[in-house]
Amino acid sequence: MSLRVLAVASECAPLIKTGGLADVAGALPGVLAPQGVQVTTLLPGYPAVLGALKPARTLRRFDELFGGPARLLRGEAAGLDLLVLDAPHLYARPGNPYLAPHGGEWEDNGLRFAALGAVAGAVATEGLRGLAFDAVHAHDWQAGLVPAYLRFAPGPRKPVLFTVHNLAFQGKFGSWLFPRLGLPPEAMSVQGLEYYGTIGFLKAGLWYADRINTVSPTYAAEIGTPALGMGLDGLLRGRGGHVSGILNGLDTVDFDPSRDPRLEARFDARDAAPRAANKVALQRRLGLEENPSTLLFGFVGRLAWQKGVDMLLGALPAMLAEGAQVALLGSGEWGLEEGCRGAAAAHPGRVGAQIGFDEALARLIYAGSDVILVPSRFEPCGLAQLAALRYGALPLVAHVGGLVDSVVDANEMALAEGIGTGFHFSPVTQEMLVATVLRVARLWRDQAMWRRLQANALRSDVSWDRSAARYAALYRELVADAG
Repeated sequence: MSLRVLAVASECAPLIKTGGLADVAGALPGVLAPQGVQVTTLLPGYPAVLGALKPARTLRRFDELFGGPARLLRGEAAGLDLLVLDAPHLYARPGNPYLAPHGGEWEDNGLRFAALGAVAGAVATEGLRGLAFDAVHAHDWQAGLVPAYLRFAPGPRKPVLFTVHNLAFQGKFGSWLFPRLGLPPEAMSVQGLEYYGTIGFLKAGLWYADRINTVSPTYAAEIGTPALGMGLDGLLRGRGGHVSGILNGLDTVDFDPSRDPRLEARFDARDAAPRAANKVALQRRLGLEENPSTLLFGFVGRLAWQKGVDMLLGALPAMLAEGAQVALLGSGEWGLEEGCRGAAAAHPGRVGAQIGFDEALARLIYAGSDVILVPSRFEPCGLAQLAALRYGALPLVAHVGGLVDSVVDANEMALAEGIGTGFHFSPVTQEMLVATVLRVARLWRDQAMWRRLQANALRSDVSWDRSAARYAALYRELVADAG
């Protein structure tokens, strides 16, 4: 049975991206097509999206949509079938889609993403010029009102899947917003949008969606606990069997060490020997001592408390005491940026750091490091460990979320069975991170075993294939349950 799904997202790679949400929204349409699922994605009309849209056909006009006129456009960009909400008063702003130039959130973000939800609800319910959808897939808090608008729409209701990419970001706004939403009064209740006196967009999605999923099975379990439920664990436990997890995949065409033009030398699982040239190139790029036999730890990502970067910096003395080198790339919290700069200045030739983001350097770190550090305190899925596996670096990860689901710990039994692909540490503390660094350093001395683990990593299936089949099955369950 073929299905047509309307996806609703606030960002979508490669058009507009701030995080993993964009990667998922951009990848799913392509990987779902072979599963018999055709996806049309509704996006806000940011300048970057409108500039890429070809052709741009107007399907509907709105004389007034949350403060101004708007148009609903249809077209294609980057191989994606798109609906784009062209509302200049809401989206004609350059740069980050959520943050104003001064760094704070746009004050009208509630209206901006309520508009996206309202239009999605209308499109799914009414259809447009031959466009009829079997189900709706809403992504994260920015699309959290989509299930609410669908719940209160007249006529037959389209079933909706709501995906939580990170429960920490909830989209909470003052109750002043409610009268402008066009929803009935009963929606502003504990069994609805109301969240401790505010309006919770993410809470609305969790309450009204037919099914909820997260981006890994372990994270789906974690968010039902007080420790990681971010105040919503009770609601999630109440949804019970309607909550599941599907692990994100990686774009294995883009992330392909056998073809990646950013690398010094290309390689694959059949012949990993050329990989060594990338290590030397990385050492040279970051001013590290050029020595292919030195254990090299890498980190790529946001410099943030969630990512455990403070623990990483605290573990640096243990890494250096083992004779290792460390390559750091990222940006984020000022104090952690300063910590990375200070470490590089204090240990020239041993620690290299670049603040900011550089895709070519990121790929070189994946392809040249022996270990990629992912010490996140919580991690819905994570991209770094998937890229590390694809490029033959062994991930050292906290035992949380999608990191658990994607990396096989090289413990004693795994080593005996030859199935490890990386290293876990738990509890997620600096002391256990240090202990695991020492475990890694001991194993590094057994190069025969290390090469076996590296081969396991390179052979790991980090593609979207399995997950695409699970999404397709979930959509079909949704439609079947809706009758």
